[in-house]
Amino acid sequence: MRLRHTALFVLAALTTQVTTVGAQEAIAYVDDRSDGGTLVRSLYNAINRKEYARAYGYFGAAKPVGEFKAFAEGYAKTASVEVKIGKVTTEGAAGSIYSAVPVAIKSVEEGSKIHFFSGCYVTRIINPSLQVPPFTPYQIETARLDKVEGPIEKALPATCNIP
Repeated sequence: MRLRHTALFVLAALTTQVTTVGAQEAIAYVDDRSDGGTLVRSLYNAINRKEYARAYGYFGAAKPVGEFKAFAEGYAKTASVEVKIGKVTTEGAAGSIYSAVPVAIKSVEEGSKIHFFSGCYVTRIINPSLQVPPFTPYQIETARLDKVEGPIEKALPATCNIP
C-alpha cells in the first residue's frame, strides 16, 4: 500500500513537471539582443515562457523594475502576454547606442481577464567597438508603461523619445 502511494506521488510530481516543460516547449525560445526592438521581444518571450530570471536579466544595472522577487510576483497571475512594437528610433551618444522602443501590451490573466498597456522602453548598448571583455549586449535602461484601453493596435504609441 505504501509503495502505491509513493508511486502516485511520484507520478503526480512528474505530471506537474511535464505540464510546465510542455508549456515552455509550446512557445519557441527567443533570446535576441541584437537591437532594442528584438531585446524587448525577447523580454516578453521570457515572460510568456515563465522564465522570469531571464526576463529580469534583460534590465541594466539600474533595474527600473525593482527587486527580482517583486518582478516575478507581478506576473504570478499572467497566463500570456502579446507585444506589438512600433517604429524604433536609435541614436548614439557619449559612446553608447540608445534605442527608444514604443510598445503596446495585451496581458491575459488566469481566468481570461485582459489588460492593455502602452509605453516605451529605452535600451542601451555601449558601442561594441569600445567594449572590453566581458561583452555586454543591449540592456533595458528604462521602462514606462501605462494601463490603457484596448485593442492592442490602438494602444501602440506613434513614437518614443530617448531621454
